Amino acid sequence: MSTPTPAPTGAAQPAEPAVPKNVRWVLLGILLAMLLAQLDGLIVGTAMPTIVSEIGGLDHISWVVTAYTLTMACSTPIWGKLGDLFNRKLMFLSSIVLFLIASALSGASTTMTELIIFRAVQGVGAGGLAAGAFALIGALLPPRERGRYQGMVAIVMALGSIGGPLVGGLITGHLGWRWAFYINLPIGIICIVWCQLLLHVPSVRKEKAVIDWLGITLLTSTIAATVLAFTWAGSTYAWESRQILALAAGAASGLALFIASQKRAADPLMPLRIFTESRNFPLASLLLIVAGVAMFGATLYLPLFQQTVQGASATNSGLLLVPMMAGTVIASNIAGKVMTKTGKYKIFPVLGTASLVVGMYLLSTMDTGTARFTTSLFMVLVGIGTGFTLQMANTIAQNSVELRDIGAASAAATLFRTVGGSLGVAVFGSLFTSSVQGHAAPGEGSTNHVAHMTAAAKDAYLHAVAHATHQIFLVGAAIAAVGLIAAIAIEEVPLRAKPGSGPAPAKPTTPQPAGK
Repeated sequence: MSTPTPAPTGAAQPAEPAVPKNVRWVLLGILLAMLLAQLDGLIVGTAMPTIVSEIGGLDHISWVVTAYTLTMACSTPIWGKLGDLFNRKLMFLSSIVLFLIASALSGASTTMTELIIFRAVQGVGAGGLAAGAFALIGALLPPRERGRYQGMVAIVMALGSIGGPLVGGLITGHLGWRWAFYINLPIGIICIVWCQLLLHVPSVRKEKAVIDWLGITLLTSTIAATVLAFTWAGSTYAWESRQILALAAGAASGLALFIASQKRAADPLMPLRIFTESRNFPLASLLLIVAGVAMFGATLYLPLFQQTVQGASATNSGLLLVPMMAGTVIASNIAGKVMTKTGKYKIFPVLGTASLVVGMYLLSTMDTGTARFTTSLFMVLVGIGTGFTLQMANTIAQNSVELRDIGAASAAATLFRTVGGSLGVAVFGSLFTSSVQGHAAPGEGSTNHVAHMTAAAKDAYLHAVAHATHQIFLVGAAIAAVGLIAAIAIEEVPLRAKPGSGPAPAKPTTPQPAGK
């Protein structure tokens, strides 16, 4: 028999509350805040040409997105741990306030430097929104019951991933680029009032909370070095350049030091026990990385293929992603209902990653003659794969830890999905750039608009984009295959039936010392 891990000294033991009767209304406020963070990760893309034309700074345009995603990734585990140490509701509301302040400052920016700085602050707030949302869902809903509400989460995540470019284009075209940021203010205020009135979760504040400053510093440095290395490699610097090699070495050494620090910390930022108490947590984390790569890769490079090769407009290419969103929502709802009714869940990440492998491979077969309808059919498979994998992986991860670690586990899961998406976009971007440059006609890389090219140059460019797309999704299929192996290795542990209960042991385990 396994021995339950003792609670930390000085920690208040949370009660085991029942699921609130108005939980759907409570979740709506939480998910609306999470939608803000997801939308702002992509909403700026369609507004960037207008922003540059007004305030300049073309040379630093990539940092408007990089600053946001980088600080979001770095701050996510910190917000999650603060929620575990103090009060999850307070940390969640604080992150919304910070996000709104940064949104207002971003909209009022007069230079590109100001915009980048305020976007970085906005990313810090977004990290709290993402980590807090999943931690609160984990505290409110037991894994066994979460399937009933999984469709709500899936819809929000699909809207955030696919709706960003659409919303950005509409707002910029009708209201101006500054409203891409100002629109957050009324929505965010509604979220704050909503959650203040309806959201009630058990307090987990410790009498003597110890903040792991060393762990925060090491993890932040490691994430920053990793994201920057993959962002700059192949574009700003060559993969074998000293800059990229230095960042890679820094990331590797930072990770080693972080793991060592977590073994010795009195109250670690990311307790290693969440990785060692059950093999399901690291496997679920790997699934989240795979799902992040698939989602971000598809939503960024499918519209590019559809606009360039298939001749769709910017707005229509966004609408053409609807089949993928529909597949995600429908699959997530089916998985949630079956999981709630039967308590079984392993089959869904297996089916999901298998669907991702097939869908990604089929997308890699597209060429200049592929019809939009055919592309839509392939996209449905990717959507189904994401729907079966993403939310189920979150549930598996949270079911693998005690309630006292739900914030750290949720933040870690969110971090893996975010970093997976960021690394996927970076690697895919490098593949795309090198492939287009290697196959397009000389002088017809990416700066000249297709409409202004000669017939021969246009044909060469379209084939180059099709070849780049082939490489991107072929690599995506290989990554999804790794996820399939992880899904098969997951052990189907009984789902908790109460929000405050600990995870059911899968098999006899050796008790781990605190912090390990």
